[in-house]
Amino acid sequence: MSRQAPTLEDVAREAGVSRATVSRVVNGVRNVDPAIQDLVRRAIDRTGYAPNQAARQLVTRRTTTVALVVSGAGDASDTEQNAFATRVFADPFFGRVVGGVVAHLRPRRMHPVLMFAETPEARQEVVAYLRQGGADGALVVSTHPDDPLPALLAGAGLPAVLFARPGRPVPLSYVDLAHRDGGRLAAEHLLERGCRRIATVAGPLAVAASQERLAGFRDTLARHGHPYVPVAEGGFTVDSGMAAMTSLLTEHPDTDGVFTANDLMAQGAVQVLRDHGRRVPQDVAVVGFDDSSVAVTCRPRLTTVRQPVEEMAATMARLLDEHIKGARTEPTSVIFDPELVVRDSA
Repeated sequence: MSRQAPTLEDVAREAGVSRATVSRVVNGVRNVDPAIQDLVRRAIDRTGYAPNQAARQLVTRRTTTVALVVSGAGDASDTEQNAFATRVFADPFFGRVVGGVVAHLRPRRMHPVLMFAETPEARQEVVAYLRQGGADGALVVSTHPDDPLPALLAGAGLPAVLFARPGRPVPLSYVDLAHRDGGRLAAEHLLERGCRRIATVAGPLAVAASQERLAGFRDTLARHGHPYVPVAEGGFTVDSGMAAMTSLLTEHPDTDGVFTANDLMAQGAVQVLRDHGRRVPQDVAVVGFDDSSVAVTCRPRLTTVRQPVEEMAATMARLLDEHIKGARTEPTSVIFDPELVVRDSA
């Protein structure tokens, strides 16, 4: 005969508390003494009790699931959508976002569900999924400044938090980086190295973060007597970094310092410089941005501006949790500071 599954009563007896107290701990009610919570959780571990999720959802109106949405603004074909998903998984930035989100959710027994929203239909599916209770809220990583999803979520009154300031003002919380300060750090470092013919590989100039990084870089150089900075636009990929660096070398062969708006483009730039017989950093110093895994696998290792993506993503998840629980009712913003990480490339 199979053993009956442990019940709330079993946990209550093991912990020496009431069934109601166990229920409050299991359902995440906040007004329970931390010592009692710990006592109940240890009793749960000893008895092997597993809450009935369907019943718990009826009581709490929560699924303990959040949607992690990667969204854009296009009307992509199936082939383009598949290519987009492939690029996302290949980008170390997204892996860091996932790591930060999971680090916050896992100890709270919450789970992310990955969703893509690259078409109007997909965006409506995300909104419907949340409205129907498939997830308690959404963590949104937008890839395009004209992404309509944030406005759709705000209009529907759904809990959501954004990674990066939205291109259009919407009443949603977000986390972001002081990107302009990051550009300033890169410029100051290249100047301190003695670079005088400095260029930059910018990110997509339709993206606010790219504009801010470029503006901070240009402004700092202008303040130090460098009124003109050659710019080649990239697309945050290795290939685009290679193409941009090739263009800069063709038009400005005496370049001795380069700032690239992310590490993947810096890796591409380093490869092109090597192919053209330029030593890094002896002939051309290179500074990246992000401090991703690419920065330490690139040869030479990249000097880069650190974006604390994991901490930003964890904060994004924390804010969403607070909105879901009603602990935070008004939107807020949290801006992180960049940091220069000096390695071998500059």
